[in-house]
Amino acid sequence: MATTAQLKVITPAKVVIDTEIVSVTVPSAVGELTIMPRHEHYFTLLEEGIVTIRVPGKEEDLLAIGGGYLETDGKQITILVSRAYGQDEINKTLTERAIEEAKKILENTKDQQERAKALVQLRRAELDLKVTGRRRRKVPAGSVSGQEE
Repeated sequence: MATTAQLKVITPAKVVIDTEIVSVTVPSAVGELTIMPRHEHYFTLLEEGIVTIRVPGKEEDLLAIGGGYLETDGKQITILVSRAYGQDEINKTLTERAIEEAKKILENTKDQQERAKALVQLRRAELDLKVTGRRRRKVPAGSVSGQEE
């Protein structure tokens, strides 16, 4: 019985992650979804949100992602997204500044294009801030599901 699957997270710029995992939780269009080894063939649309990656014996990895797709055959999980940033890549000060700037634009402008851009900036910055604020948990070395037993 396979206890790990191969995960690849790919953006237009690079392969962000290519590793063996015990599970990955993603924000799909139908709700939060956890994929584990030997999952049935599946393809789904992903929304902006937070991805939780569990590797046995290591801390969870968290990514703030843009929209995209996930495909799996139970052995390989491929996530194609517009952007993906881990906790260590996000500058908390710049993210907080982006939130403040977006809020000012929303307060002070009536231009619909500017407001739409500010809403996107605000949503992405808030996701990034959530990722920086989450505490990583250790995944037990013998864990199959990534959950404590």
